[in-house]
Amino acid sequence: MAGCLKQNYHMMQYKENRLYDALVVGRAGLDLYPQPVGSKTRDAELFASDVGGSGANIAIAMKRAGGKVGLISALSDDPVGEFVRLRLEIEGIDLQMMQTTYGDERTSLAIAEVRQEDCEVVIYRNNPADLQIVCNEDVKLAITQSQNLIITGTSLIEADSRKQTLKMMVHAQKNDCKVWLDLDYRPWNWPDQKTTRFVYQEAAELTNVLVGNEEEFKILQEDINIQVKQCVASNQVMILKRGKSGCSLFFGKDRLDAGIYNLPALKPYGSGDAFLGNVIINYMSSRDWQLAIESGSAAAAIVVSKQGCASAMPKMEEIELLQKQIIIKPKTIWS
Repeated sequence: MAGCLKQNYHMMQYKENRLYDALVVGRAGLDLYPQPVGSKTRDAELFASDVGGSGANIAIAMKRAGGKVGLISALSDDPVGEFVRLRLEIEGIDLQMMQTTYGDERTSLAIAEVRQEDCEVVIYRNNPADLQIVCNEDVKLAITQSQNLIITGTSLIEADSRKQTLKMMVHAQKNDCKVWLDLDYRPWNWPDQKTTRFVYQEAAELTNVLVGNEEEFKILQEDINIQVKQCVASNQVMILKRGKSGCSLFFGKDRLDAGIYNLPALKPYGSGDAFLGNVIINYMSSRDWQLAIESGSAAAAIVVSKQGCASAMPKMEEIELLQKQIIIKPKTIWS
């Protein structure tokens, strides 16, 4: 798959004058970080709080990059849910599609250590509120008013939320709303990889842009080269995240590679959400895939250099400043 995409080649076509640049479907929760920075959870003197969850993180990444963004999720009717809701409002995320649970379902909680080595992240998701989402009329209307619908893999893990999420994807395809699927594989969420593969393949058929790392794409299809060919045949964009080796983007017979911006990393998580959010908003403004994935790479580098996830998402000025100060590390070709 050699070659390089020409500038402005293979552009996705968007409808003009829609209310939202993107709607995100996924988890919004409370994150706690052991303090001082570098502490193990058992040794923490106190905990810093933040909004978390891939859905919330991606939404905030896009909003800070200049996008008009709404979040489709559910929060519990309790102080934790209220904490998350309030901070999403402060960030300027449209919550008209946010749903509320009043039973035993609870907003999820994550405790994430801020350290590179031996970093443990514990997520409490017993009967999570975010999996109670419903594709109601408000959600359908919002989708018709959005350019993009971003699906995170966690919304597909249970039968009821999967059914509702797939309905949203079908509705988006019927209304010229581009669907992005972030595979976002978490092994503890799934009974086995065979089940995951079946679900991923069903969702992938309703997708315009597939995003994942090598492990995730190998669950979708054991041979990544075959997956690339399937995306080509389906006129889909495929974005392969490769960690310290950068990323590769495939569309048609062409391919782009981008390296990384080498900043000192404080923690190993949050980069994927920052990357995706900034790829989407940058692509919408530039219609240039190369610029988009390089912007995503810069955002990813910034996020892992800071504490937190949602609060660490950079604004566009910060990304542009990094790109002026640091030359992107040469790409490592994937084959």
